[in-house]
Amino acid sequence: MADSVNSSVNPFLAPSTLPYQLPPFADIRDEHYREAFDHGIAEQLAEIALIVSNPDEPTFENTLLPLERSGTTLQRVAAVFFNKSSSDSNDFTNALEEELAPLLAAHEDAIRLDPGLYSRIASVHEQREEPGRDAESLYLVERYHTEFTLAGAGLSDADKATLRDYNKRLSTLTTRFEKNLLADTNELAVLVDDVADLDGLAAGEISAAAEAAKERGLDGYLIGLVLPTSHPYLASLTSREVRERLLSASAARGIRGGAHDNRDLVLEISRLRAERARLLGFDSHAAFVTADETAKTPDAVAGMLGRLAPAAARNARVEQAELQKIIDASGAGFELAAWDWAFYTEKVRQATYDVDTSAMRPYFELERVLQDGVFHAATRLYGVTFAPRPDLVAWHPDARVFEVSNEDGSPVGLYIGDFYTRDSKRGGAWMNPLISQSALLETPTVVCNNMNVAKPAAGEPTLLSFDEVNTLFHEFGHALHGLFAQVTYPKFSGTNVYRDFVEFPSQVNEMWMLQPEVLANYARHHETGEPMPQELVDRIHASATFNEGFSTSEYLAAALLDQAWHRIGADTVVTDVAEFEASALAAVGLDNPLVPTRYASTYFAHTFSGGYDAGYYSYIWSEVLDADTVEWFTENGGLTRENGDRFRDRLLGVGGRMDPLEAYRDFRGRDAIIQPLLDRRGLN
Repeated sequence: MADSVNSSVNPFLAPSTLPYQLPPFADIRDEHYREAFDHGIAEQLAEIALIVSNPDEPTFENTLLPLERSGTTLQRVAAVFFNKSSSDSNDFTNALEEELAPLLAAHEDAIRLDPGLYSRIASVHEQREEPGRDAESLYLVERYHTEFTLAGAGLSDADKATLRDYNKRLSTLTTRFEKNLLADTNELAVLVDDVADLDGLAAGEISAAAEAAKERGLDGYLIGLVLPTSHPYLASLTSREVRERLLSASAARGIRGGAHDNRDLVLEISRLRAERARLLGFDSHAAFVTADETAKTPDAVAGMLGRLAPAAARNARVEQAELQKIIDASGAGFELAAWDWAFYTEKVRQATYDVDTSAMRPYFELERVLQDGVFHAATRLYGVTFAPRPDLVAWHPDARVFEVSNEDGSPVGLYIGDFYTRDSKRGGAWMNPLISQSALLETPTVVCNNMNVAKPAAGEPTLLSFDEVNTLFHEFGHALHGLFAQVTYPKFSGTNVYRDFVEFPSQVNEMWMLQPEVLANYARHHETGEPMPQELVDRIHASATFNEGFSTSEYLAAALLDQAWHRIGADTVVTDVAEFEASALAAVGLDNPLVPTRYASTYFAHTFSGGYDAGYYSYIWSEVLDADTVEWFTENGGLTRENGDRFRDRLLGVGGRMDPLEAYRDFRGRDAIIQPLLDRRGLN
């Protein structure tokens, strides 16, 4: 099979000749994907067979080096296909992804459960301290041995067969969960007939809603849902009825019966993960996952989340009382509901701090935020520059390519930004690599950011919300991590680090959004060019911990719900998703109906399809490092090249080639402390 495919026809079968090996998107056709996947799987299995059949004693050079070199075709096609299936899916990609899920799970098992390969890795591991081994190579040996062991390489043949069945079934179920969620999210978009019912929205937001309706052949205005429970428009829509419709639609995803109901999937996925964990020697899936994270145990996660939850819930109740006072004072005569929270929060914010977040939109035009904010901060910190490459084609007309260079003109890589929402794109915002840097493979770097910003009508400016600006800075932090990592082995490229560490660099990058030198450069009125008034900036800073009770509670509720699903044992029987959710949230005091969890189970993509299973705690876990790092930057002069170079050299540039907490100690001079996080979130 591997020799039957013509590489001159299928663009995935050889490295791209475009700059930075950018995939030749203009040449890629639907029929190329499955052909390349089949070829890539066969090719890698043949490469593994050569390693295993080598009659020589196992060494680093004849075992781990060829293992790292294997699978290049499969990696090329997988990076492109899964980016497309996330950002611009269609019926073809949806069907193919469901076909591929069990095949790729079986392929991974064929490698990780190969007894001959594991025996060779174990032999190299026993000799890992031999003289002359550099630190990255030593760490590679340790990581392979740990990962293969945890994956079940040491199980009996019978148990391996059972494990393969689990992995294959889970890959199918999680893929189906994601496709159901996208379909239900699209179906539940809220159609508004009368523009008067959109009072409170900005002109650009109304224009985007009109365009969304037009694209579906509908009259009126269509508000698409976002991935979390809460929608950004809830803060500004004056119509209480539309707010209720919007939040109710969001919460209804996956629980309406029919083809896109995710409740049975949640139950089966969580049960199979628990059974698989028992097979692998763990009490729960959470124990299995955290064993190879910096947290190490579910109890460590529970200890941290449990420390924060009571204070967050208390703060949310105080905020709730303040919101009710505003309602009562207005004579509205109703009890605060979940769909009212964001709207009246803005009224309290305005009354207390004189901050109107909707009034900031005219200062946050997308192009200025990107070029004069996000890129500008990176230039100030790291000396890198960004040049548009309109000659290079990406996967969608909205996706734009930029070439990134160091101060001396040397190449860093390509950055692709795809910022607008569409029905074919899954919810949320994310970063992923298309080409990952490796000295061993002599590969450059190409990284992407995806967001879901509503697209206005042609000729109208794209004005971002405060949260969308923050998200862009956040996701670009991931992109910088991917661009700056310099490693030998592809296993350690870019953001290939522990999951409960990976959010740290992106969270740190958020700090530059409101840095005076950066904000002054991009926050200018899109019509007049006037800078955002300094007094507004000062009031933003003064209100930094405002509504943190709600924000922290909704996040912690989701993180603890994720843990609850994945701390169940294999013998635990759960039959009702809603009852389980209610019990789990009540147990930690986060069952306030006015503060719904950021994600309910049936649309919790992070944990049931997105690779954050038993790992959604990672955001707050990483934020301990983030808050401590922000304090370091502040103490050492903030936005300077010296500070940027230190952060780049000792953290971003490391990729995954050393223990991340060791890298942090090298950067900070000590372990992180939690106090800056408590201060930031008002949890003292």
